Amino acid sequence: MAIINWATAKYEGLGKEGKGQVSTQSGALKQQPYGFNTRFENKAGTNPEEQIAAAHASCFTMALSFALAKQGFSKGTLESKVDITLVKDGDGYTITKSEIRLDAKVPGISGEEFEKTAVEAKLNCPISKLLNCDVTLDITSFDGN
Repeated sequence: MAIINWATAKYEGLGKEGKGQVSTQSGALKQQPYGFNTRFENKAGTNPEEQIAAAHASCFTMALSFALAKQGFSKGTLESKVDITLVKDGDGYTITKSEIRLDAKVPGISGEEFEKTAVEAKLNCPISKLLNCDVTLDITSFDGN
């Protein structure tokens, strides 16, 4: 069974002067502005790297949640922040890293078992598999009580 989701992007004008809009099937993004200024000048709107960060954060966090539930844990809080690194590469740009920072509270699991489960979730999350860059995981806090 394949699940297919879609998004649309429209760009009017070309290069730095162009302006775009991106929308998603769910409506979570609806004609959200993007362009050179939102990508490289921190102006209001979104950009592809921010959208990848959101996708990776939500995918990894859900994968870890399901892995912990499969192990019999039913309570806890997981919060992930993903930084996507975009670097100049010749005439273009390359995403070189997706860094996951994880804060977690999962009562009853040892730190060792939690770390093993988190690393497996990082490796098996579909967005991690999609990215062709260094994907790291830093568990910034963990509470097993």
